[in-house]
Amino acid sequence: MGYYDDHMKPKKSKKSRPWFVAIVGAIIGSAIMLFALSIFSDTDVLSNNTNQNAGTVDENENDEATGEQRNIEVDVQSQTTEIVDDVSDAVVGVVNIQDQNIFGQQMEQDPDNAPTGSGVVYKHTDGMAYIVTNYHVIEGADQVEVVFSEEEQIEAEVIGGDMYSDLAVLRVEDTFVDQVIELGQSETINVGEPVLAIGNPLGLQFAGSVTQGIISGKDRLIPIDFTQNGIIDWQMEVIQTDAAINPGNSGGALVNMEGELIGINSMKIASPQLEGLGFAIPIDMASPIMEELEQQGAVTRSYLGISPYSLSDVAQYHLQNTLNLPSDVDSGVLVASVETVSPADQAGLEQYDVVIEMNGEEIDNVYELRQYLYNETNPGDELELTFYRNGELHETTLTLTSQEF
Repeated sequence: MGYYDDHMKPKKSKKSRPWFVAIVGAIIGSAIMLFALSIFSDTDVLSNNTNQNAGTVDENENDEATGEQRNIEVDVQSQTTEIVDDVSDAVVGVVNIQDQNIFGQQMEQDPDNAPTGSGVVYKHTDGMAYIVTNYHVIEGADQVEVVFSEEEQIEAEVIGGDMYSDLAVLRVEDTFVDQVIELGQSETINVGEPVLAIGNPLGLQFAGSVTQGIISGKDRLIPIDFTQNGIIDWQMEVIQTDAAINPGNSGGALVNMEGELIGINSMKIASPQLEGLGFAIPIDMASPIMEELEQQGAVTRSYLGISPYSLSDVAQYHLQNTLNLPSDVDSGVLVASVETVSPADQAGLEQYDVVIEMNGEEIDNVYELRQYLYNETNPGDELELTFYRNGELHETTLTLTSQEF
């Protein structure tokens, strides 16, 4: 009946034990205990001399040659904390202050509730500091202020911004500048390489937050809809990372394990089905634009002079009945309008022409046209266009001029 049935067994009669049995048992037990203690001591089972002090751990270890005990120092301060110490003060808060027009009156926005992002101090010269951030962080601002690590907040001058690269450059007096970040190279990064994202998620309440992750992908192309009308206007080439990037991180630093700036945190894809899809502008792409903004206040690109519209967004009825296109033509760029005295106007382009090639390269939609025009050409270049007009194929050559963005 289990463990509780011992009381049913017959009891043995008790006999007195000789007194010397107890003495012998005690001697044997003491010998066993001493033997066990000597074994545990040799194997350090009983050793508990760990002492943590100033980032190190002292461990006692017996020297096999001399038998003497020696101390070993182990550095427990990680490379990550060193990098954060070195670069975190170069990451600042950026506050977008706008005047709100209500019932005809100008009402100044409360700076404490103004939209905020991040920025990175990348240059310090002649008593001035230069800060790179995202264009969308300062877009529409009547005033921009920068918040430093010690919570000093000063007004910044917006040198220039560029919508297509999503970059802007600010300038402030260097009174509160303690650190300037070192620029690295994004071309040499590897997928799987560890990185840190530093910025101000959800505003200044969590200023200087650091998240860690890896490079998840290089040379990613992300479609951008500037006007929020469902039509893709541009594609950005970005670095993908799983380091957490949240609202307020925009314009902050993506840093490699050398403490170098390799990207400007720009966006994330938010969805209940997705996690860890953050994107940063590669520093190799950003650097020349930062320099151009710093020197000229704008980015100069090739100018064609048309209002483009992707043919894929045109109703099927108009493809054949208004544009009179051949049935096998279903991609290209429709010329919605032509600006007067522009290169397109001087080359004879007209409304409802459909551009299908630039210098022999197929152009399927608006963002391919912009990508080719802005990335593959320069002001002053000659550009050969192949296009349909009223169903007939034509070619023309024009000379591109410049436009500031």
